[in-house]
Parts: sequence; C-alpha cells; structure tokens
Amino acid sequence: MPQRVLTVEAAVPAADLVAGFDAVRTELGLPGAYPPEALAEAQAAVKAPRLPAADATDLPLITLDPASSLDLDQAMHLEKREGGGYRVHYAIADVAAFVTPGGALDVETHRRGETYYMPDMRIPLHPEILSEGAASLLPDQERPALLWRIDLDSSGEITAVEVRRARVRSRAKLDYAGAQAALDAGTAEPVLELLREIGTLRQQREADRGGISLNVPAQAVVAHGDSWALEYQTPLPVENWNAQISLLTGMAAAGLMVSGAVGLLRTMPDPPSMAYHRLHRVARALKIRWPDGVKYSELIRTLDPATPAHAAFLQETTTLMRGAGYTAFDGDVPEQAGHSAVASTYAHVTAPLRRLADRYAGEVCVALCAGVEVPEWTRSELPKLPAVMEGADRRGNSVDRECVDLVETMLLKDRVGEEFDAVVIDLNERIDWDRNGKPDVGVVQLTQPAVRARCDGHDLPLGREIQVRLVDADLRTRRILFEATDPKYTVRDRPVKNGAVNGAAESAKPVEGSGSAESTENSKNAESAKAAKTTESAEKI
Repeated sequence: MPQRVLTVEAAVPAADLVAGFDAVRTELGLPGAYPPEALAEAQAAVKAPRLPAADATDLPLITLDPASSLDLDQAMHLEKREGGGYRVHYAIADVAAFVTPGGALDVETHRRGETYYMPDMRIPLHPEILSEGAASLLPDQERPALLWRIDLDSSGEITAVEVRRARVRSRAKLDYAGAQAALDAGTAEPVLELLREIGTLRQQREADRGGISLNVPAQAVVAHGDSWALEYQTPLPVENWNAQISLLTGMAAAGLMVSGAVGLLRTMPDPPSMAYHRLHRVARALKIRWPDGVKYSELIRTLDPATPAHAAFLQETTTLMRGAGYTAFDGDVPEQAGHSAVASTYAHVTAPLRRLADRYAGEVCVALCAGVEVPEWTRSELPKLPAVMEGADRRGNSVDRECVDLVETMLLKDRVGEEFDAVVIDLNERIDWDRNGKPDVGVVQLTQPAVRARCDGHDLPLGREIQVRLVDADLRTRRILFEATDPKYTVRDRPVKNGAVNGAAESAKPVEGSGSAESTENSKNAESAKAAKTTESAEKI
C-alpha cells in the first residue's frame, strides 16, 4: 500500500520561518553547540574507539532508513533456519565504544537525553562526527556493535536470544521508498522478502497478544524546495515490518532484564476500565459496530483511517495510550513491568545514537548474556535515567508540537475569515457552554492544508464532515481557532471576556498517536523533520 500523502496546497518560504524556529529553540531551552571539552573527547574517541575482538564482518548486514538519514543505529541480516523458523541478526551501534563514563561527553549526553528533530536542523544527542560518522553503521565501514541473534519459530515466536559485542560491516544502505517499490515490483532482494515475511508474522503475533498498532495519519513538516509545507503521512508497509524487528529486539531485551532482575524497562500502565466504556460510547455515536466479545485491539485492525468516522475513532483511541515512562530496577522486578500497547514487557535498546537510555539498557543485556556483572557505570546510573529520559521526552514532544503549530499559523495567518472543509476528529467533553450534555469544542482536521486545530461549535458531530471558518491564527501564541459555519452548529452561549472568546488562544491540539509501538524509531528523518510524530502509542519507541 503506498504511503498516504495529501497534495500540498500551500507552503511557507523557509526564510519566513527561521525566526520562528529560533524562538522555539529559545523558549524550550534546547541545547546549542557541543561544549569544546565534550567535542574534544569525541574527536579523540573517533581516532581510538574500543573495538571488540569478535569479528562478525562476514554477516551481510543492511540498513533500512529514510534516504537522507546518516545516524544509522541498526543493521540487520535475516535468514531461514534449517528445520524451520528464522534467525534475526540485528546489529546496534555500540556507542559505549566511544563514550567514557563520567567524561565531558557523557555528561553532555545526559543533559540532552535524546536527539531533537526540527524542520530546519537536527540537535543531536552525540556530536555528528560520532552520530553520523564513526559510530553510525554506514555501509562498507567496520564498526563496533552490539550484535543480537534472535531465533524465531515458524510462527514468529522467540525461541532463543543472544547479544554480544562484535565488529560488523554493513553492505548496503537501503531506504524505505526504494525498498517498498522493489517489493511491490517483485524485484526486491531476499532480505527484504524475508523482512516482509517475518514482519507480517510478528504483526500477527502482536494481534494475538493484544498489542496495538494505529495507522492514524500524522502531520509532518516537509521541505519543498525553499519552502516548508504540512502533509498528512502514514508509514509505508515496509516501515511497519522494519519496526517489528526493532520491537522484537526490545521485547527480547526486556525478557533478559526481567530474568536477570536488573535493567531499565519502557512501561505503560493498562488504561482504566472507564476509558474503554467511553470508547464504546464513541463507537456507538460514530455508528461503528463493536460486537460483543471483540477486543479493542481486534476492532481497530478493521478500521480504515481514510474513512472520517474511523479516523475520529482511531484518534479517540490514543487516549488509552498514556502514561508511558521508564522503570529502573535492581534486585526486584517491578510489579508494573509491562507496556500495555506492546502487550508485553519491553525495553528501549535499538536507538543508542539518538536516545540515551538505549546505551545503558544494551549494556545490561550484554552483561547478562555473558554471565558477568553489570558494569558499575551502568548499574549506578539506572535509577537516575527515568527522570532524565522523561524530561527529554517532554521536551521532544514540545518541539514537535510547537513546530507544527508554527507552520500551521504561518500558512493560515492571512486567511482569517475563509472557510474550509474539515472533519471533526475529537471532542472536548469538559466544555458544554449551553449545558445540554453535548460538547461545544472539538478538534477538526482540514483536508487542505494539513492542519488540525480547535473548533468551536454547538454540539459538534464527531466523525462528520463540516464547513468551518478560520477565526484566529495568532503568530505570537502559534494557536489557531475555527468555528463551525452551519447554523445548526453555530456556537450558543459561548462565554466572552474582553471581546474575545475565553481560551481562544488554546487550540486544543489532538494527541498524535499512530503506528506500531516501534514506528517512530525507524521513521527518523532529519530532513523531513516530522513535527508531529507517529508514536509508540502516543509516544516514541
């Protein structure tokens, strides 16, 4: 299935956005250039990395990423096993080969937490001489790696797991669009055919265990020549299959850590029962049949996000996917160890170039597989990492949201008073100005341009197409407000203060949630800089 990208109707000249992106960086306190002492450490490490003795350079590994990506964390080789089943070789960049614990570079990575992607630039976790150079799994380069070997049976279930340090060499740098085109044309190389086969099996196992994958189109800020535009995008099938390999590895890592009673898990609590009751009400309102006995995770796999009512329901389901965080443990496995969207225990281990936690979790897994003590530099930091990573996640989410808001506002600032076709994709049940028990504020998604923003209207019809009028597009606050134009949806009894609608500056952005739990990890693209990401259940994986 081709990637769904709507035609771009309008774009904002890049020069007009420079000041706005600079303001976002300042407001959010994003890091600037690397400190000289940290950069000097990185330069020294490039000249003398800690290379492992084990040689696995004979493995014909390939990387699969957006075409422009250079910070390549993962490389894979897939094969069928004699007697049935599969073997997944997954090489993960060994960042610990370049970073000295407690050094200036290490301290700076803790301050950053993760790589931040903006439309006009990338603020890397590690200096680019590492993240896009000496540590990146670029083709035809010998690199230190944590090399996973995961055996699967013929149904795609894990039967054996091992991870060790080894030197590796990627044979080719493939990109999503080219890989999908080759698969569709029947000209793909064997590793991609196996990726489809294994990825499909893992998607089936995800469905069996009650895991959740959403394909809600996400907003993306995309370059078009010297301009920036907004588009709605969903991942290509090959991206989702690739994500399943990363998700598989994260589940395998979590299994090792739980067995060893030490580690760092990515966790998400089960939604409260009242959240499911609310979804049932939404399904009835949208005339979506939800038969008795059918699980929520089964229902969503039958829905098409191109259908307005289905898109609205899928948007509502993101409310179940909240509360993700990191849980460190040493000695006792936490009572809440699972990830509700993955429907299993899960850990972040596959993106160490772009996320701090993965370096530590990977180190734990290598030690556990080798039967040796977890290094003290790792063990001592585990309790501190949840706070570091949750702060970085909040900052990253703010970067995404503010960049999209900025581009939306720039696209619409001169169009106040114009009318647009839209679909109501969310409702704010707390706002009922005329007190009749039905929400009067919601979120609409325009057909063109690719904007999602607050809309005021009497008893707004969830999942229905309506006409809306742009009331405000405030560059200072980066907030947009629409109102319904149909008389039957005209706002009634809306509170007014100082001549303006209360809360008009708050555009009530929807939660951006889509893709498999792994999709964002493998959808990194510095140049396209998705400013509203496809997330691991409303968060990154």
